[in-house]
Amino acid sequence: MKFNVKSKAFYSYVSAVSKVINSKNALTVLNNFLLELKGDVLSITASDVENRLIAQLTVSNAEGEGKYCVDARRLVDLLKEMPDQGITFEINDATLESEIDYSNGTFQFVAVRGDEYPEPAKEQEDGAEASAPVEPIVFKMPAERIVTAIENTIFAASTDDFRPQMMGILWDIKPDKLVFVTTDTRRLVCYTDKTVAAGIEASFILPSKPANILKNILHDDEEVEVTVGPKSVSFKTASMSLTSQLIKGRFPDYTRVIPQYNPYTLTVDRLAFMSAVRRVGVFVDPSHGLVRFKVSPDNIQMKTVDANYNTKGQEAVPCQFDGQELVIGFSAPYLVDIMGVLSSPEINIYLSDQGRPGIIRPSEENPDTETIMLLMPMNVQEF
Repeated sequence: MKFNVKSKAFYSYVSAVSKVINSKNALTVLNNFLLELKGDVLSITASDVENRLIAQLTVSNAEGEGKYCVDARRLVDLLKEMPDQGITFEINDATLESEIDYSNGTFQFVAVRGDEYPEPAKEQEDGAEASAPVEPIVFKMPAERIVTAIENTIFAASTDDFRPQMMGILWDIKPDKLVFVTTDTRRLVCYTDKTVAAGIEASFILPSKPANILKNILHDDEEVEVTVGPKSVSFKTASMSLTSQLIKGRFPDYTRVIPQYNPYTLTVDRLAFMSAVRRVGVFVDPSHGLVRFKVSPDNIQMKTVDANYNTKGQEAVPCQFDGQELVIGFSAPYLVDIMGVLSSPEINIYLSDQGRPGIIRPSEENPDTETIMLLMPMNVQEF
């Protein structure tokens, strides 16, 4: 097997595919890329058993065909340091001796036969007969929409192994919209994209790892074909294909968690508010991150205390509030995360009392989307 390819083009593909590989793998062969040459198309595959990412690029002067495993880290590190020029990649079919040549040097290593690389598991629903396959759900959407949805929700996904159903993004597919939801019990994000009309109703939970991979490998000008099966989902573009196992179980009913009546509206400049929270957040007790807020009609005061080191922080920013004076507490790190994701100049925080969650929404938003961020309050007796 032999082919020529531009080093930087090759590097961009192997770098993207390598994001699937774990730092430690139970199967040693998963530390490798699976390279498969058919005609002038080279397929590069990486897997961690649960996720499988395949990239395809066109090469030149291809000779022979084959399927071989090569060390992923070594190949990525080598291509990263090479100048942007053509290289020749050759694997001896008999001895598995491998060689990369370019104008100034030669690099040699040994490949592994491709049949040692694990095959993807066949999709079949629990208890289903092989003669009665389950029809997958297929729809298309722009890559930009997927990336935006992931960026707006992934930060609130749980990292608690005892709540595996929350360790990913819920894709709640409606006939006329697509709702993305994450929660870690302290905060919840519900992002709705009204441009995606799949014409069907279904849902699945995409784990955080493949969601982050998608965010990094998709390009805005691509269209993505999404295929949902009973146990896995695949995302396919012209050059990439990612297949991931779904999280089993039922996601919490997010519609019951979001308060329907928070009568008081607090409007504040997002950047000014975020900067102030960051400053007073320097003095929070790291065990809980509590910031106390006293909200008045034209002013919001914030205070932090760390009794362990006898430190305090206090600041105020102007605001507009249509309720009576209210004292409430929130986590500084969680607030900063939410403010960092939103992009509107001002935000609206809908409140009821100090014991009920706050609803945070951008004051300006594209009519095709809807963003709702819920943050649970922390116990505060006085300011």
